[in-house]
Amino acid sequence: MPLLPEELFKMALNVQDPWFVKKIDFSPHTKQLDIWIDFTPGSKFDCSECDTSGCSPYDTSDKTWRHLNFFQFKTYLHCRVPRVQCSICGIHQVKIPWAREQSGFTLWMDALIVILARKMTISAIAGHIDEHDTRIWRVVGHYVEEARSEQDFSTVTAVGIDETACTRGHKYVSLVVNLENSKVIHISKGKDASVVSSFKEDFSLHDGKPENIQQFCCDMSPAFIKGIEENFPTASITFDKFHVMKIMNEAVDAVRREEQAVNHALNKTRFIWLKNPNNLTILQQKQLGSLKDMNLKTMRAYNIKISLAGFWSVLDPNVALAYLNKWYFWATHSKLKPIVKAAKTMKRHWEGIMNYIRSRISNGVLEGINSIVQSLKASARGYKNIDNFMTMIFLRCGDLNFRLPT
Repeated sequence: MPLLPEELFKMALNVQDPWFVKKIDFSPHTKQLDIWIDFTPGSKFDCSECDTSGCSPYDTSDKTWRHLNFFQFKTYLHCRVPRVQCSICGIHQVKIPWAREQSGFTLWMDALIVILARKMTISAIAGHIDEHDTRIWRVVGHYVEEARSEQDFSTVTAVGIDETACTRGHKYVSLVVNLENSKVIHISKGKDASVVSSFKEDFSLHDGKPENIQQFCCDMSPAFIKGIEENFPTASITFDKFHVMKIMNEAVDAVRREEQAVNHALNKTRFIWLKNPNNLTILQQKQLGSLKDMNLKTMRAYNIKISLAGFWSVLDPNVALAYLNKWYFWATHSKLKPIVKAAKTMKRHWEGIMNYIRSRISNGVLEGINSIVQSLKASARGYKNIDNFMTMIFLRCGDLNFRLPT
């Protein structure tokens, strides 16, 4: 005997007793499918607060949820949802198995939204399912917050921290990444010392012990250094080698700009000096070769930079220290003011630079994450709401496990 449409939709929606599909209506004009769900008269329910069973309905209220499309038609579930009289804790609305409390979507619709948000912009999802983006943000925000609340940081021992621009006007968020799995575990507004104290608080809330953090990798920001020393006094700080080389590149470029004013042979050579020799194109290699015999200050600065780059491959700490001392003497006696200034900056952060030889950690993974973050910002054409921006970073770059219905 064929099943009735109500029975088919009960199976499709996985509706369990005492709930049943009462009525189905399809409007060809609006291309909308409406399904009414009800509960069997005389049904008893569990209290949503204390789980006391056998509670009788007190009253009901009509509610509606957007569901996944059926056959490309918008589908809505309707139900009179009971409140029950609990002998222990009073009157409460029962838990609905197909939707979250105060949500206008079914759990399956929630799941679709979260899955799409991992690849699409929120505005694109809103257009795709024909809903306002504010409703989409609420769903994504709920599941990201729920997944974050269940994270366990008890095994995290090495982290990297770096800032990234979130809007125009020099507004930043700072990211903390677990260097063992390259996942974002904390985001904080700003880039001052409070970022680290915010991380410590959040870290502790997720079963992390501050004394378990053995290594921090960051740039030479005084704010980050101060925050780490105050909040994680037992952790070693390794200064990111990419940041160190960025300082040297800026120094070399400053020498080039100064010399270029009197030697036009340096015109249009900026990118040659910013690269390592093995990354130069064939044309750039020829240009560099033609400049080598000109006794250029820029060439001397470039050679000092290339020498510092060799430091990172040294394995023995004693050899590395001797190497760095010799490099420092060369740099500070180069009579190139930008190079001398950069070398003295290195000297003030000597221990953190040397720590790389022992820890071998860097924020290279953060550079990759930052490119994803900036791509997020570009595809969304900016985020007026920084909290939404942070939510998307967690969604795309965080180590989150979502408990989505299947």
